[in-house]
Amino acid sequence: MSHSPSGSRATARSAGEEAFADAATEEGGESQISALLFDMSQQVQDNLQNMLKMTSEIEQCGGEIEAEIEQAKESVADKCKALEEEKERFQKVALAALNILSGGL
Repeated sequence: MSHSPSGSRATARSAGEEAFADAATEEGGESQISALLFDMSQQVQDNLQNMLKMTSEIEQCGGEIEAEIEQAKESVADKCKALEEEKERFQKVALAALNILSGGL
């Protein structure tokens, strides 16, 4: 690491920057730079393909989750309907019991 005029340490070059600088100073530097650029572009392309694959997987999982949520909503709606019907039956029975207890038929 080198010292800046203010006395703080400058950050070290990354391995890629060092390789790029070394390649430029050697004989045949242009071909080495071209090779480095080609390698870097391949890495970028590979990373983009991996990101697209992950995006596709995320979208697929999102679709599955949405389908499960929809099924859960339908199940809850069915249970609510069944509870409402049970409540109505219970109320009818309770009213009939009150009528019997109050002496009316």
